[in-house]
Amino acid sequence: MQVILREEVANLGTIGDVVKVKPGFARNYLLPRGLAIEASTRNLKELEHQKRVVADKRLREQKSAGAVADKLAAVTLVFTLRAGEEGKLFGSVTNQDVHRALEERGFTIERRRVLLDEPIKTLGEHKVPIHVGPDTRATITVTVTALEEQ
Repeated sequence: MQVILREEVANLGTIGDVVKVKPGFARNYLLPRGLAIEASTRNLKELEHQKRVVADKRLREQKSAGAVADKLAAVTLVFTLRAGEEGKLFGSVTNQDVHRALEERGFTIERRRVLLDEPIKTLGEHKVPIHVGPDTRATITVTVTALEEQ
């Protein structure tokens, strides 16, 4: 009997796979638990339609993510903070600071998408990767300068 998996099943397949199983396994385990549906012609057509819709949506997301990544690549953020004589900051620039600065410039990106491993604690230019979309990353430049004290 052929079934379409609705959830990932160990040693069988992932969501959307059409697999051949023994009728008893399908009737007694997969179908009652909602893990699979029977692979009728109607269900197969619906599965193909859903795959096309998901593929179209993914393509649109990749295009929009590419456009945002291009805009982000041109962005340079400048932070002016107090620093010691050896170029070490009194404080740091965190992913939250980068996120806030990007929001002020009109970018709507979640804070967890700013991929800053550790806070920036030194003066100078730093490259910060940002996860924009599926398989798309942009790198922005963060410049940290010393605050001139009077």
